[in-house]
Amino acid sequence: MATHRLTELPVDVLKVIEEAVGPVVGVEMVGAGHNSEIAARLRLGSGGSVFVKGLSQDHPRVWTQRREADVNHATCGLAPALLRHIRRGGWDLLVFEDLGGRHADYAPGSPDIALVLRAMRSLASAVAPPDVEIKTMSQRMSSYVTDPDDMRFFEGRALLHTDWKPDNVLVADGRARLVDWAWASSGAPWIDPALWVVWLIVSGHSAGEAESLAALHPAWNSTPAHHIDAFARAQERLWESIARSDRPHEWTHQVHAAAVVWVGHRSA
Repeated sequence: MATHRLTELPVDVLKVIEEAVGPVVGVEMVGAGHNSEIAARLRLGSGGSVFVKGLSQDHPRVWTQRREADVNHATCGLAPALLRHIRRGGWDLLVFEDLGGRHADYAPGSPDIALVLRAMRSLASAVAPPDVEIKTMSQRMSSYVTDPDDMRFFEGRALLHTDWKPDNVLVADGRARLVDWAWASSGAPWIDPALWVVWLIVSGHSAGEAESLAALHPAWNSTPAHHIDAFARAQERLWESIARSDRPHEWTHQVHAAAVVWVGHRSA
């Protein structure tokens, strides 16, 4: 379920942040994303700006803050640099470098697609830190496979972002950078391009076109087709569950429809 996003920065939160980074002279609340109660770009009195995301310390998903902080150093420079992790005053806050930029455009013909592929290829060399507690993709997909043996197809030590919604990819200075690592996981390196396929379909690509782009990732073509088939089916079941949740957003139905299209393409 998406987390309620605050539209104003609470005074107590601003005080905690200023104690850590100095006077704040401007606040721009950010609306995109669904994993944080607080997401804001702050202009500092010393010059420059930072990006802050946060959850109250009693939020049921506050653990995602620690996960994002713990994997930051292992993202091959694709994530914004973590400057501070503040746990004070009832809040858990991550202070990042402010990347600026804009959200990626996945539409057919967009020049951003090449930048996203370049970032995805760079991430392929990242290994999940052994000292960081993150879920495996086998664990995450366990409720969405009909054959438990399928879960072994998803195993691996690659560090995966897993949330390729265009809101989580920022294009700045000719590069695609990845934000919101709350759902970082470990698994087979072909899984990130497989997850991207669904979002490419949402953005207007046919399933065949989307898979042709995913095939430009080095891990895709060396992966047995039945591994990807099993993952596509699991994704369809996952998004069906999300779309049927008690408070679904309209976009979740769009993603589920895209996952259905993908499964149909692979079973044709």
